[in-house]
Amino acid sequence: MRATNLLAIVLVVVSAFAFLITETGCASVVPPSGGPRDSLPPVIVGVSPENKTLNFNQKEIRIAFDEYVELNDIFKNLIVSPLPKIMPEVTRKLRTVTVKIKDTLQPNTTYVYNFANAIKDLNEGNKGKDLLYVVSTGNYIDSMELSGRVKMARTGKADSTLSVMLYSNLDDSAVVKERPRYVTTVDSTGIFFFRFLAPGKYRLFAMKDESGSYLYSGEQVFAFADSIVTIAPEPPTPVIMWAYQAEKPKEETEPEENEIDRKEKRLKYKNSLDAGKQDLLSAFTMTFENPLKTFDTTKMLLGMDSTLTRAKGYKFTLDSTARVVTMNMAWTPDTTYYLVLEKDFASDSIDRQIVRKDTVKFRTKSLDDYGQVKINFVDVDLSRNPVLLINQGDVTINSFPIPANRIIELKLYNPGDYDMKVLYDTNKNVKWDAGQFFGERKQPELIVDVERKLNVKPNQWETDFELKVGRDGIFR
Repeated sequence: MRATNLLAIVLVVVSAFAFLITETGCASVVPPSGGPRDSLPPVIVGVSPENKTLNFNQKEIRIAFDEYVELNDIFKNLIVSPLPKIMPEVTRKLRTVTVKIKDTLQPNTTYVYNFANAIKDLNEGNKGKDLLYVVSTGNYIDSMELSGRVKMARTGKADSTLSVMLYSNLDDSAVVKERPRYVTTVDSTGIFFFRFLAPGKYRLFAMKDESGSYLYSGEQVFAFADSIVTIAPEPPTPVIMWAYQAEKPKEETEPEENEIDRKEKRLKYKNSLDAGKQDLLSAFTMTFENPLKTFDTTKMLLGMDSTLTRAKGYKFTLDSTARVVTMNMAWTPDTTYYLVLEKDFASDSIDRQIVRKDTVKFRTKSLDDYGQVKINFVDVDLSRNPVLLINQGDVTINSFPIPANRIIELKLYNPGDYDMKVLYDTNKNVKWDAGQFFGERKQPELIVDVERKLNVKPNQWETDFELKVGRDGIFR
């Protein structure tokens, strides 16, 4: 009997302690050790007022979950549409999230609270999925939809940090002056999806909005739909947008002065030779520590042998910084050259010159140092002005417009491993151009991937292959 009574007392105490934890949240919640890891996201088990409530006029929403939860950067991840002027205050306690509405709700309007990524469970950090709470201040729920995809024009890749925005104000200036009516995000593949939209006509944009202002400054990553989007019972065709970042105009600036060693009396420079060898495909350059004050090309001679027979066809130019001298020349392979510099051929900003007459001896590379490349582009659309870009990393080494016969043939090319892309060059300037929304409203030029890598080997080995355009636009 004593054992039975003692067991009953223990059960009462444990039950009371559990009740206190649940109601007050004062005790620490310690997850049990061992067992399989919880990989399930938190699930909504109750909402007050109920989801899809009509004639909604409350100032507080309470959402109960099936496990303990915490907020995950709520001001960044909670998306409310239509976008309120004042964001709601959101708090959590154990399994319950409370939303206090601070803004004045518009009449006859459907509101969507999207908590995706904004709520996660306490122990494992699993983020909630499809956590939508929908109410209407009128007597019906708007049910229109819009979907699409946003990709970066320059890379063809998705950027999951972009926001997609719908404006009921159709003026171009709206994206600069006011916040959008509806907002959503893209997923890791660039796909976006609006639900519970009101019918009507809208402007559609995408933008990287790190400040949370939803205003376009002209500097962020940005995309725009070519035409007005009509939201109607029949869903519109998914919209594809290409994002870009506007290129800043290059400013003319004064060249920076290096720290000058005034005790050093010699004019110092570096040349572009590689182990004493000159690339047949490049110019010879001389880069000086400080800007040149005087520069006299008549006191620079390029000779082709030990007798200094003057070479033909070379030309010297000084760049705008007055630091780089370029010698352009149609080089003869496997040939020794002598560049003779008179003592006073140049002086820098503190009147330094070379100490005495100088001669730079070098030899050009031979044809065996290079490989050959031949690429046949099958069925490429020449009306789009395609240009082959050959890259190393993010740097474009060469650009070659694809000719009418669709064959690019390079008799000499430096050995190495390269990436390739194809630029659709709208304005035929053989370089990528960003878009422009205001004024002429120009979409960015597109660059698409070439899956194959270009591997060029020396000694005139020929790299010969075909590239075809797939249905996804990628060359293979």
